[in-house]
Amino acid sequence: MSPALGRIAVQRLETNPAEQRLHQRYPIVLKIEYKLLKKGRVEVFGTGRTMNISSGGIFFEADDPLPVYGRVELAMEWPFLLEGVCALKLVMRGRIVRKDTSGIAVQIARHEFRTAGVRALSRLAT
Repeated sequence: MSPALGRIAVQRLETNPAEQRLHQRYPIVLKIEYKLLKKGRVEVFGTGRTMNISSGGIFFEADDPLPVYGRVELAMEWPFLLEGVCALKLVMRGRIVRKDTSGIAVQIARHEFRTAGVRALSRLAT
C-alpha cells in the first residue's frame, strides 16, 4: 500500500461532541480472521472485515454469526511492511463487548505484530 493510500485509510472519523469513547477510532477496512475461544480452545474459525480500529478495540463484520459475548483472537495482514521488506500480521486477543446488526465490537486485551518474513513476501510476488 502506498503511503498516500495509507494516510487516506487512517483518516479520523468525524468527531461527535456527544462521543464518550476513550480512544479515537480510525476507519480502516482490512480482511480479518477470527477464532472464538472457549477454555483456551478454538470453538469457531471465521473471516470478516474490519470497520474501524482504535488503540483499545476493533469493530468488524463477521461472515458468519458470532455470539454476543466471548473471547476471541483476531488476525489481520498489516498494510505496511517492516523496514519496507517484511510483511506483518497484527494479532489481537480480547472479548466481544457488543454485537448488533452492523457488526461486532471487541475490547482488545493484548496485541502483537508478527513477522511473515522476507521469503513469505517473495512468494506473494510470484
